Amino acid sequence: MTKLLIFGYGNPGRGDDMLGPELVERIEALGLEQVCCQNDMQLQIEHVTDLAAHDQILFIDADCSCHPPCKYSRVLPAKDNSYSTHAMTPAALLYLYTQHFRTAPPKVFLLQIRGYQFDLGATLSAGAAANLEIASQWAIQACKARNLEVAMPAPPPPAREQHA
Repeated sequence: MTKLLIFGYGNPGRGDDMLGPELVERIEALGLEQVCCQNDMQLQIEHVTDLAAHDQILFIDADCSCHPPCKYSRVLPAKDNSYSTHAMTPAALLYLYTQHFRTAPPKVFLLQIRGYQFDLGATLSAGAAANLEIASQWAIQACKARNLEVAMPAPPPPAREQHA
Protein backbone atom coordinates (compact mmCIF):
# COMPACT_ATOMS: atom_id res chain seq x y z
CA MET A 1 0.00 0.00 0.00
CA THR A 2 1.38 3.40 -0.99
CA LYS A 3 2.36 5.58 1.97
CA LEU A 4 1.98 9.35 1.44
CA LEU A 5 3.49 12.33 3.22
CA ILE A 6 1.52 15.54 2.84
CA PHE A 7 3.72 18.44 3.93
CA GLY A 8 2.39 21.99 4.08
CA TYR A 9 4.60 24.92 4.81
CA GLY A 10 3.95 28.59 5.36
CA ASN A 11 3.36 31.12 8.11
CA PRO A 12 -0.24 31.13 9.40
CA GLY A 13 0.37 34.65 10.74
CA ARG A 14 0.98 36.10 7.28
CA GLY A 15 -2.35 36.04 5.49
CA ASP A 16 -2.41 33.79 2.45
CA ASP A 17 0.89 32.17 3.46
CA MET A 18 -1.31 29.86 5.56
CA LEU A 19 -2.61 28.03 2.47
CA GLY A 20 -0.23 25.05 2.76
CA PRO A 21 -0.82 24.37 6.47
CA GLU A 22 -4.57 24.94 6.06
CA LEU A 23 -4.90 22.30 3.34
CA VAL A 24 -2.80 19.83 5.32
CA GLU A 25 -5.08 20.31 8.33
CA ARG A 26 -8.09 19.52 6.14
CA ILE A 27 -6.47 16.32 4.90
CA GLU A 28 -5.32 15.31 8.37
CA ALA A 29 -8.88 15.71 9.73
CA LEU A 30 -9.97 12.91 7.37
CA GLY A 31 -7.81 10.37 9.24
CA LEU A 32 -6.80 8.56 6.06
CA GLU A 33 -4.83 5.35 6.46
CA GLN A 34 -1.24 5.50 5.16
CA VAL A 35 -1.41 9.30 4.80
CA CYS A 36 0.92 11.20 7.14
CA CYS A 37 0.47 14.94 7.51
CA GLN A 38 3.03 17.50 8.59
CA ASN A 39 3.20 21.31 8.75
CA ASP A 40 6.03 23.73 9.35
CA MET A 41 6.81 27.37 8.69
CA GLN A 42 9.45 26.48 6.08
CA LEU A 43 11.47 23.57 4.75
CA GLN A 44 14.76 22.94 6.52
CA ILE A 45 17.63 20.47 6.31
CA GLU A 46 16.19 18.45 9.20
CA HIS A 47 13.12 17.58 7.12
CA VAL A 48 15.20 15.26 4.93
CA THR A 49 14.64 12.45 7.45
CA ASP A 50 10.86 12.96 7.30
CA LEU A 51 10.85 11.92 3.64
CA ALA A 52 12.47 8.52 4.08
CA ALA A 53 9.53 6.31 5.04
CA HIS A 54 7.17 7.42 2.26
CA ASP A 55 6.47 6.34 -1.31
CA GLN A 56 5.06 9.67 -2.51
CA ILE A 57 5.29 13.16 -1.06
CA LEU A 58 3.20 16.24 -1.68
CA PHE A 59 4.55 19.61 -0.62
CA ILE A 60 1.91 22.34 -0.42
CA ASP A 61 2.78 26.04 -0.36
CA ALA A 62 1.26 29.43 -1.08
CA ASP A 63 2.59 31.21 -4.15
CA CYS A 64 2.15 34.80 -5.28
CA SER A 65 3.21 34.28 -8.89
CA CYS A 66 1.48 31.16 -10.22
CA HIS A 67 -1.74 31.41 -12.20
CA PRO A 68 -4.86 30.87 -10.10
CA PRO A 69 -6.09 28.65 -8.69
CA CYS A 70 -2.89 26.62 -8.34
CA LYS A 71 0.03 24.93 -10.02
CA TYR A 72 0.90 21.25 -9.66
CA SER A 73 4.28 19.87 -10.69
CA ARG A 74 6.76 17.06 -10.17
CA VAL A 75 9.83 17.94 -8.12
CA LEU A 76 13.26 16.54 -8.98
CA PRO A 77 16.42 16.86 -6.88
CA ALA A 78 18.42 19.99 -7.63
CA LYS A 79 21.15 21.83 -5.79
CA ASP A 80 19.93 25.42 -5.91
CA ASN A 81 20.59 28.70 -4.10
CA SER A 82 18.46 27.61 -1.14
CA TYR A 83 20.79 24.66 -0.47
CA SER A 84 22.66 26.48 2.30
CA THR A 85 20.09 29.01 3.44
CA HIS A 86 17.62 29.15 6.31
CA ALA A 87 14.64 28.10 4.15
CA MET A 88 14.89 25.50 1.41
CA THR A 89 13.04 24.61 -1.77
CA PRO A 90 11.59 21.12 -2.21
CA ALA A 91 14.15 20.46 -4.98
CA ALA A 92 17.06 21.32 -2.67
CA LEU A 93 15.62 19.13 0.08
CA LEU A 94 15.44 16.22 -2.39
CA TYR A 95 19.01 16.87 -3.43
CA LEU A 96 20.05 16.58 0.22
CA TYR A 97 18.01 13.38 0.47
CA THR A 98 20.03 11.81 -2.35
CA GLN A 99 23.27 12.93 -0.70
CA HIS A 100 22.33 11.75 2.79
CA PHE A 101 20.69 8.41 1.95
CA ARG A 102 22.71 7.69 -1.23
CA THR A 103 19.56 6.54 -2.99
CA ALA A 104 16.87 7.96 -5.25
CA PRO A 105 14.17 9.90 -3.41
CA PRO A 106 10.49 8.98 -3.39
CA LYS A 107 8.22 10.56 -5.99
CA VAL A 108 7.68 14.17 -4.95
CA PHE A 109 5.17 16.75 -6.12
CA LEU A 110 4.54 20.41 -5.34
CA LEU A 111 1.13 22.04 -5.13
CA GLN A 112 1.44 25.82 -5.20
CA ILE A 113 -1.80 27.59 -4.33
CA ARG A 114 -2.18 31.17 -5.56
CA GLY A 115 -2.20 33.70 -2.74
CA TYR A 116 -2.52 37.46 -2.88
CA GLN A 117 -2.03 38.93 0.59
CA PHE A 118 0.99 38.06 2.75
CA ASP A 119 1.05 40.89 5.30
CA LEU A 120 1.86 40.12 8.91
CA GLY A 121 -1.37 39.64 10.87
CA ALA A 122 -3.55 39.43 7.75
CA THR A 123 -6.26 36.81 7.40
CA LEU A 124 -6.90 34.57 4.41
CA SER A 125 -8.03 36.64 1.42
CA ALA A 126 -11.23 35.81 -0.45
CA GLY A 127 -9.32 35.00 -3.64
CA ALA A 128 -6.94 32.66 -1.83
CA ALA A 129 -9.86 30.97 -0.05
CA ALA A 130 -11.50 30.26 -3.42
CA ASN A 131 -8.22 28.85 -4.78
CA LEU A 132 -7.86 26.72 -1.64
CA GLU A 133 -11.28 25.16 -2.21
CA ILE A 134 -10.36 24.08 -5.74
CA ALA A 135 -6.96 22.74 -4.65
CA SER A 136 -8.56 20.94 -1.68
CA GLN A 137 -11.00 19.01 -3.86
CA TRP A 138 -8.21 17.56 -5.98
CA ALA A 139 -5.75 16.96 -3.10
CA ILE A 140 -8.33 15.14 -0.97
CA GLN A 141 -9.28 12.87 -3.88
CA ALA A 142 -5.61 12.11 -4.60
CA CYS A 143 -4.98 11.31 -0.93
CA LYS A 144 -8.02 9.06 -0.70
CA ALA A 145 -6.74 7.18 -3.76
CA ARG A 146 -3.20 7.28 -2.32
CA ASN A 147 -1.94 8.35 -5.71
CA LEU A 148 -0.29 11.74 -6.20
CA GLU A 149 0.55 10.96 -9.82
CA VAL A 150 -3.00 11.77 -10.87
CA ALA A 151 -2.97 14.92 -12.97
CA MET A 152 -4.80 17.90 -11.58
CA PRO A 153 -7.72 18.82 -13.84
CA ALA A 154 -7.42 22.05 -15.77
CA PRO A 155 -8.96 24.99 -13.92
CA PRO A 156 -12.27 26.33 -15.17
CA PRO A 157 -11.99 29.33 -17.49
CA PRO A 158 -12.35 32.69 -15.76
CA ALA A 159 -15.91 33.98 -15.61
CA ARG A 160 -16.68 36.64 -18.21
CA GLU A 161 -18.06 39.90 -17.05
CA GLN A 162 -21.53 40.49 -18.35
CA HIS A 163 -22.40 44.03 -19.38
CA ALA A 164 -25.99 45.17 -19.53
